[in-house]
Amino acid sequence: MDVLTDPARRFLAATAPDHTEVQAEMADLADEWGFPIIGPEAGAVLRLLARLTDADRVFEFGSGFGYSATWFLRGGAESVVCTEFDADEAERGVAFAADHGYADGVTFEVGDAMETVDRYDGPFDVVLIDHQKGRYADAYRTVLPKVRSGGVIVADNIARGPIDFETLVAHFEAGEPLPDDAVDGATRGIGEYVGTIRSDDAVETAILPVGSGIAVSTVVR
Repeated sequence: MDVLTDPARRFLAATAPDHTEVQAEMADLADEWGFPIIGPEAGAVLRLLARLTDADRVFEFGSGFGYSATWFLRGGAESVVCTEFDADEAERGVAFAADHGYADGVTFEVGDAMETVDRYDGPFDVVLIDHQKGRYADAYRTVLPKVRSGGVIVADNIARGPIDFETLVAHFEAGEPLPDDAVDGATRGIGEYVGTIRSDDAVETAILPVGSGIAVSTVVR
């Protein structure tokens, strides 16, 4: 199911910021590996959020080789903690950062992001959730106390990716049940995440149909 019409998608792509040299190299590698990246349309939002929050510290649940981190850095973020379970992807991220001069701005942690975040104290200004979809809600609940008031939590793949978007529409529009984990854990995880942030008075949320769909939640407690 296409979230946007073809003209709208083309318009967003045509008006998105240009890639930097390293981002272009990362995009080429993503094509080569068949690896999903957030893309320049959603990347522009990450850059804007870093700028609007005057971000100092950013934490990412799932980073691959650090493409999304480069957008936060472009928005003025001082430091980004990147987490990645795949050591090869993290190693490429470290190499990209060293080769392009921003190694001081990123820290790559190899392993389970949920275990990594426990080792970091807040406050964070911006958090990106982009790892296993079934763990989004847990990641949100874990990191929320570490995000400052006025900070932002962003989640990717809300409308597209390894999910059934029509099922999500039916759930939120007509109350249809979410699938069991064994049937479609990714769709269930995204549905549970959206339900969690919509019902939490600690945040105000908007879902933006850019990239694969991102949920942007501002901490207001």
